[in-house]
Amino acid sequence: MLSKSVVAVFFLIILLYGNLFIEVEGIGVNWGSQASHPLPPATVVRLLRENGIQKVKLFEADSQILRALSRSGIQVMVGIPNDLLAPIAGSVAVAERWVSQNVSAHVSSNGVDIRYVAVGNEPFLKSFNGTFESITLPALQNIQSALIKAGLASQVKVTVPLNADVYESASNLPSAGDFRAEIRDLMISIVKFLSDNQAPFTINIYPFISLYNDPHFPVEFAFFDGTGSPINDNGRIYDNVLDANYDTLVWSLQKNGFGNMSIIVGEVGWPTDGDKNANMQYARRYNQGFMNRQKAGRGTPMRPGPMDAYLFSLIDEDAKSIQPGNFERHWGIFYIDGQPKYQLSLGNANGLVPAKGVRHMAKKWCVLAASANLQDPQLGPSVSYACDHADCTSLGYGSSCGSLNLAQNVSYAFNSYYQVSDQLDSACKFPGLSVITTNDPSVGSCKFKIMIKSDSSGSEASAPFTRSVAVLLLLWMCLYIVL
Repeated sequence: MLSKSVVAVFFLIILLYGNLFIEVEGIGVNWGSQASHPLPPATVVRLLRENGIQKVKLFEADSQILRALSRSGIQVMVGIPNDLLAPIAGSVAVAERWVSQNVSAHVSSNGVDIRYVAVGNEPFLKSFNGTFESITLPALQNIQSALIKAGLASQVKVTVPLNADVYESASNLPSAGDFRAEIRDLMISIVKFLSDNQAPFTINIYPFISLYNDPHFPVEFAFFDGTGSPINDNGRIYDNVLDANYDTLVWSLQKNGFGNMSIIVGEVGWPTDGDKNANMQYARRYNQGFMNRQKAGRGTPMRPGPMDAYLFSLIDEDAKSIQPGNFERHWGIFYIDGQPKYQLSLGNANGLVPAKGVRHMAKKWCVLAASANLQDPQLGPSVSYACDHADCTSLGYGSSCGSLNLAQNVSYAFNSYYQVSDQLDSACKFPGLSVITTNDPSVGSCKFKIMIKSDSSGSEASAPFTRSVAVLLLLWMCLYIVL
């Protein structure tokens, strides 16, 4: 029997290092890399581990990111961008080379736990005008053949992350769901191929986009508080759009003979800026509501139990395309420096754990000079140049900096360009208009950011793994000494 001293040591270790054992069942995150100053991959991996995140979805096979995930215990879905679908669809050899370089090499040599290959990203969006419709299935088939040849098909499954516009309901009831008429045959072929290979259907569901596209969309129906007007679908009650949308997919699959197919929600979340409905309050309300459902094990009327889901997203991406809207750069639950935006419990009662080892540049900003003339003909072109080369998405109507006056707007634009340019003196030389200051020009909730240093250290990133090993060794030594 163990002595009291051993038991005491064991519980002391648990108390000191309990965060090492906290994990969130089934929750994953999307890790995008379209940032002007991305955090070092090792720093992000540590961030994932310290927040108990078990799964990550990547939009491309970045070798540095994959190496950083080596032996991290984090499951990986690695993506193939849409612009690679054509060459992969046209050649099995190209598919085999992609799998060899981006899957086999990391699984065998680096111990990366790759579970899925995401072939394309929402390739059937209506806005693509059918560009990828003829090549997505052949690309999917060739990647599957390559995985089989590599001996990985049993552990690495293929999937295609799709937007929820691939299905529809004529009556707006889930039970009337079916695949979109013009791609229905294609969707059934893809679903059959996935089913034949025991692979999941991956869908991205965004209640925020519903609200963004339709000003008459009932706001409360987007959240999980049960305060919206419910939908009664033959006795099945829906009090939020996520459940209704998800079950529309379930019915679409069921009607076409695939009622038992596994479903992954590839992206679900809420942005914090760039639109009147993109703010901290709504984002926290939505994401915490979703997490509370997950922790409670609640599913939908058609599929009870927690969803297999990936939050969108982990960190803001200030270089992402804003073609869909200014909000695209603000989906993260963390800012670009790895600091939490708001309190969010992913399973740890203490909330989000910030990134460590991140260094910021000096506390100085580029602003409109007090002597500048607001009627200067160079003012407009200067602001346009700054915003074309930096991120000014927080200046839009209803956004966090949407209430600034003209001079403050100009200062924000100048500073955004100055920071993204690593605070080079030459980046604050708008003729007769700009000056560098050490006084923080932030106005209320509108923050004039300071950029992180591009060499922010990731040297501590392996600490959770090292520390956990040290804890286990300590425990083993205590037991060995006493026994």
